[in-house]
Amino acid sequence: MGFVGALDRAQRKRSVLGFPVATFYKFFDDQGPYLAAIISFYALLAIFPLLLLAVTIFGFFLQGDAELQKRVIDSALGTFPIIGDELGRPERLQGSTTSTVVGILAATYGSLGLGQALQNALNTTWSVPRNRRPNLVRLRLKSLGLLVIAGASVLAITTVSTIGSETEVFGPRLDTTLRWAVRLLTVLLIGLVLTAVFRLAAARRHHLGRAAPGAFTVAVLWQGLQYVGTVYTTRVLRETAGMSGVFGLVLGLIGVIYVAAFVGVLGMEVNTVLARRLWPRSLASLFVDRSDLTEADRRAYASYVRAQMHKSAEIVEVSFEDPQTGELLVVDDPGPRGKKGP
Repeated sequence: MGFVGALDRAQRKRSVLGFPVATFYKFFDDQGPYLAAIISFYALLAIFPLLLLAVTIFGFFLQGDAELQKRVIDSALGTFPIIGDELGRPERLQGSTTSTVVGILAATYGSLGLGQALQNALNTTWSVPRNRRPNLVRLRLKSLGLLVIAGASVLAITTVSTIGSETEVFGPRLDTTLRWAVRLLTVLLIGLVLTAVFRLAAARRHHLGRAAPGAFTVAVLWQGLQYVGTVYTTRVLRETAGMSGVFGLVLGLIGVIYVAAFVGVLGMEVNTVLARRLWPRSLASLFVDRSDLTEADRRAYASYVRAQMHKSAEIVEVSFEDPQTGELLVVDDPGPRGKKGP
């Protein structure tokens, strides 16, 4: 235990070590991998109908102009790793009433489920008591609002990407500068959209500043995920054909969606740990039952207990036994009973 103890003391003294440890610990305390899996499931149900619906709409309005179709669809799908190249072909843009109706129904079901999964993940990471979460009707109405925000953000990002694809007319030197500017603007737009989503989807009052750190963390990591998806497409999918290529596409898509959801939940935890200063944590707390808990440990574990309140009439008090003195240490509730905490 000498090395582990020294490492524990070091991360307790230095926030540069303690904060990442606390973020990952809370991620696993909240069963982050399972939250990401639920988000991935509904995202997989929603993404293909949404993209095919967008392709159908573009094909209906842009019939007869293959070049414009290609430019618009490449910009719209370019932000989606792996599947963008597969769907972004003008010859596949066919307007069809049947495909539009089916796409709308499937996209609505998947998107509503995705919105509910996002809200559940945010409420879990913020430890919002169950009695303060939206009811079944408000939950779905809120999901529709999130869908509108997502649609508007896709249009904005598509516009920026379309402008970025035309920078070569300014010459090679200026072209490179403008491309970097477009990338930074894309990160900014994605970060702002995620900030709004992280704030609005949570059933907890907090200002936008507390939703921004995790949102911009996800926005930056999303750019890296795009690069990985591009490498996978160019080096793996293009070397396969037929059934192998289809399996490679599907497996790659599932992997990218899960990693994106994983990063998204991690961004939510960044916001919670920062806002409530839930660090440093005990390094051994994730692995053993009895460990030298820190104040952040006790506040985190107390919030998990209070998150299970189903009715406002419930009174939940959390205390911990001091391993040295045997005294009970009571952890105060950060918010009044029946009201949302700060």
